[in-house]
Amino acid sequence: MSLDVLAIAAHPDDVEQTCGGTLIRMAEMGYRTGVLDLTAGDMGTRGNPEQRIEESEVAGKHMLLKWRGNLHMPDARLENTITARMTLAVKVRELKPRVVILPYWEARHPDHYRASEIGFEACFLAGLKKLDEYSQPHRPFKILYSSIYAEVKPSFIVDISGQFERRMTALLSYSSQYGEAVEGGTLFPNEQEIRERLGAVARFYGNLIGVRYGEPFVTREVASVEDIVALPGRSV
Repeated sequence: MSLDVLAIAAHPDDVEQTCGGTLIRMAEMGYRTGVLDLTAGDMGTRGNPEQRIEESEVAGKHMLLKWRGNLHMPDARLENTITARMTLAVKVRELKPRVVILPYWEARHPDHYRASEIGFEACFLAGLKKLDEYSQPHRPFKILYSSIYAEVKPSFIVDISGQFERRMTALLSYSSQYGEAVEGGTLFPNEQEIRERLGAVARFYGNLIGVRYGEPFVTREVASVEDIVALPGRSV
């Protein structure tokens, strides 16, 4: 399989919150998109791994994904080990994404920044010819970091005004996490609250580029521009 865009995340529902609108927009443009969750969220207060996987498949359909998978690594215990890197590197070689989206490299949850570390290093290893004799080398051309929950200036913002509602539908497919439940009731926002929170965040980033809703991203490298006349984003 060959994907145009692959988002790698620690848990089911991470992508839906951080870059789901962008994945939907890319799919609508004709690109082949996919999501690889490293864990099934088995340490979560609500739900169980089987539910989370089923919900992720439903969410993936709403996001128009061509492929979704889960590596079933240990939730809340992700470690950047050679085994984790090699496992992910072989999967990257299999999926051959041109663009990979990772979580931002600083985060409150250790799994999120570990997923970023593992993902970055696995993408590099995947390009080594002698890494694995049973698969062909492949190194993604571009790595992007979803920065929606990081207090950093974005390198760019994607307009998801036309995709925001579908993104919310995908996220709310995780009824074990966002439905009404007694377990963790004081920790988990209800559906209305999550809509308001994520709407406010997306409105903030959308406002920065003059649109209704946006998703921010960071790149480590400086962008190359060939045509300054065609640059998007009005200055004044």
